[in-house]
Amino acid sequence: MIRRIGFLASGAGSTFEAVVAACQAGDLDLDPAIVIGNNGKAGVFDLAQRLGIPARHISAKTEGDAVAADAAIAIALKAANVDLVVLAGYLKMLGPAVLAAFDGRIVNTHPALLPKFGGKGMYGMNVHRAVLAAGETTTGVTVHGVDEEYDHGPVLAQTTVPVEPGDTVETLAARVQAREKLFLIETLGRIARGELDLPKNI
Repeated sequence: MIRRIGFLASGAGSTFEAVVAACQAGDLDLDPAIVIGNNGKAGVFDLAQRLGIPARHISAKTEGDAVAADAAIAIALKAANVDLVVLAGYLKMLGPAVLAAFDGRIVNTHPALLPKFGGKGMYGMNVHRAVLAAGETTTGVTVHGVDEEYDHGPVLAQTTVPVEPGDTVETLAARVQAREKLFLIETLGRIARGELDLPKNI
């Protein structure tokens, strides 16, 4: 049963904030246990303090190298009794220790309909720029499992977002980002209720 969730974040933490707010409001029956950031100056740490969520800065800088950081992240998540790991704007590739410790229990959101517009370098505005350049009329949000490749794990859920005539990268990004947070919360709710299975990564 999925009850306690941990977060990995690199930036301001808006996705982390949205999920925690849903939990604290009783809209999501999950317990935010910890957030780990790889950037000590990231805004997510200020949010975590304000929201009362334990936070750790763990990175190659704090641990000496990437291998030690990977091991330390896995240890911290297990010590917090985390059942599910949510990547909330985490820009680092996960290492083998975390992937092994939480195989099939790590989820990420991607601001497009995978397998389209995924892979290395496909994050943030780059995704929406590519969608517009390809002339797509529909984009969306994917919640997927995480493995050793960028945007490669099994798709758990998808929702569509229209590409409007005259869209710019900024207007499309705003529309997708607004849906992305809500859809992640909806999908986590399905997982918490046992309505959506978490497959092992393949």
